[in-house]
Amino acid sequence: MDTSSRQPFPVFAFAALLLGGVAIGFAGIFMRLSDVNPLASAFWRMALAAPALWAWACAVRTQDEKGGKRTDFSMALVLAGMYFAGDMGVWHLSLHYTTVANATLLSNFAPIFIALWMWFAHRMRFARVFVVGMVVALVGAVMLVGPNAAAGGHGGSDKLLGDTLGLGSAVFYAAYQLVIKEARSQYSTARLMAWSTTITGLALLPFALVAPGGFWPAQHAGWLPLLALALVAQIGGQTVIAYALAHLPASLSSVSLLIQPLTAAVAAWLIFGEAIGPIQMLGAALLLWGIYLAKKGS
Repeated sequence: MDTSSRQPFPVFAFAALLLGGVAIGFAGIFMRLSDVNPLASAFWRMALAAPALWAWACAVRTQDEKGGKRTDFSMALVLAGMYFAGDMGVWHLSLHYTTVANATLLSNFAPIFIALWMWFAHRMRFARVFVVGMVVALVGAVMLVGPNAAAGGHGGSDKLLGDTLGLGSAVFYAAYQLVIKEARSQYSTARLMAWSTTITGLALLPFALVAPGGFWPAQHAGWLPLLALALVAQIGGQTVIAYALAHLPASLSSVSLLIQPLTAAVAAWLIFGEAIGPIQMLGAALLLWGIYLAKKGS
């Protein structure tokens, strides 16, 4: 087989994807530290990030036009925003009922839904090593968050509701990743994220206003976790991931983003003193090994 036509693996994009996943891993921590209702925290994450993203989009408009990127509005932008609104709304609600670890893990079951969609819609076949890597990564993620999830201390019915919402958010997250990857080939990262973030915020606003709990932070310090959600999770996380998705297969990207529960577990240990036991350490090792195998098989 002629290997001269094979393109080199996009190392920078893969590193950006992992860094974005790490940034998003802190989202559950920041949300728990906020004093507004879950849907309001999701809304403020978008509202506080949108101005910076629009400033970026305006700054690169000329560059986009010269590079042949679209600057008009399209249905792909609407879908990206609506799917992400579903993901954010449902996931933030799940954090209200279950543990950060459970919510983060279940939202990252998106690789399963993406693989099923690619097989169903496009009859795509996956290399065996990729399938093994996906299974190993999922097993590792379960081992990583399992002990903390079991000790969550929430009522059984509430925890079941939270887990169900967390899994439901994975469906929206999978759809969002697929739409973002397609749209990223037409739009620059700046314009795509500016539009999708704005549409997501507008879609969440009415639900945030009527949801039980505060919409506005009770104190000035209450803005800090919301600002962190915007800067770290939305701009430093989702925006970087949107860039990476343009250069990586959707299947590999979704599995690699399983680094989010690893980050959430470590952050909870550092911030809240939640110890990481031997089973969790083994799970972390399996998680990273699974990502490597998936990378190798993509």
